[in-house]
Amino acid sequence: MEEDRGRIKREVLRDFARYIDPMKVRTLKAAGLDIVEDRREGASVWDITGRRYIDCTTGMGCFNVGRRHPRVVKALKEALDLLDTGIFLMVSRQKAQLARRLAEITPGNLTCTLFGTGGGEANDAAIKLARGFTGCKEILYAERGYHGHTGFALSAIGREAYREPFEPLMPGFRRVPFGDVEALEKAISGETAAVLLEPIQGEAGIRIPPDDYLQTVRRLCDENGALLILDEVQTGFGRTGRMFACEHWGVVPDILTVAKSLGGSLYPISATIYREDLLDFFIAHPFIHLSTFGGSDLGCVVALAVIDVIQQEGLVERARAMGERFAAGFEVLKRRYPGLLLEVRQKGLMMGLQFTNASIGPRMSYQLAQRGVLAIYSGNDPSVMRLMPPLVIGEEEVDQVLEALDEAMAQLMKEPGIGKED
Repeated sequence: MEEDRGRIKREVLRDFARYIDPMKVRTLKAAGLDIVEDRREGASVWDITGRRYIDCTTGMGCFNVGRRHPRVVKALKEALDLLDTGIFLMVSRQKAQLARRLAEITPGNLTCTLFGTGGGEANDAAIKLARGFTGCKEILYAERGYHGHTGFALSAIGREAYREPFEPLMPGFRRVPFGDVEALEKAISGETAAVLLEPIQGEAGIRIPPDDYLQTVRRLCDENGALLILDEVQTGFGRTGRMFACEHWGVVPDILTVAKSLGGSLYPISATIYREDLLDFFIAHPFIHLSTFGGSDLGCVVALAVIDVIQQEGLVERARAMGERFAAGFEVLKRRYPGLLLEVRQKGLMMGLQFTNASIGPRMSYQLAQRGVLAIYSGNDPSVMRLMPPLVIGEEEVDQVLEALDEAMAQLMKEPGIGKED
């Protein structure tokens, strides 16, 4: 049986490399992450060979309620007996229920929703709405930010490697440093349609802004007639210890985008949620932005179950509690490996470990995988190991991750050149 599983795994990796992406397979192998996902449950995933891993990647925040949460699975199975995706142009009870629920749980006066299937699509819709409503074209976005790879969103991506092969991109996008109020104040004007930001930058290495930053951005947008778009695709639905990260700073955007965990790891769905007066643009142009599978009836059923699980099982509070347990462990690691671990960046279970140089992230991914933990360094800053486990993670699993980190760092410290800056 073990030989059969090994053979199947080799065949899958071979076919994936041949028919999908050989470089992805090569890169994953080098990082020790060439697993073939098989069984999935809670905070864990099993390779097809039977080896268990604690999932600290979660698709960068897709699995807040865990892998295949029983209540979400049950909701989808029951829906399949009655529903399909629905006709995207038609009214459905499921769409109306989810839009109302999102209006109830989002902060402030965010009451209207436009559905999509993924985060990039949600941000495309937000940018189009901002331009259409204000009549202005300029979009300000942050260095090293990440908002997806679709048309408008790609123009606001903060990494040149993602942009250059497809230039020229959409015009009217200007980049400013994240967390720099003075730079934003110089850039913003009456020609600015919107400022597009992540409350906490994920791909950039879990970069948390200064405490007064988002409030100041909100004020500058109001003074210049620009809209504030907050991309909570990674940070939303309890990840940071609040339902939405913007609540840490008491800031309400004009447009909020969500995706990933809204689909409960079972059905893709995203939402662009905005204040009611912006609806005027869609009243004048009711069919100007369409998504065939956006807000499908099946997706809405799943999303409603996800919100129920988060609220009824106290996962926002759990994210705070387990985040505190991780934080205590990180303090020990900082004292134990001062020449390797420079900084901990953390809100709830959105965590980044800043190491001394860019080579450490890939090495840490490999060492952690050898110890049964899946974790991937930040795409825009490989010196940062990103840890985003499901919110259902338990105390014992937290301790296992901390133990794996300890052992991995101890191993790296034995290697020549580690602990020194490049």
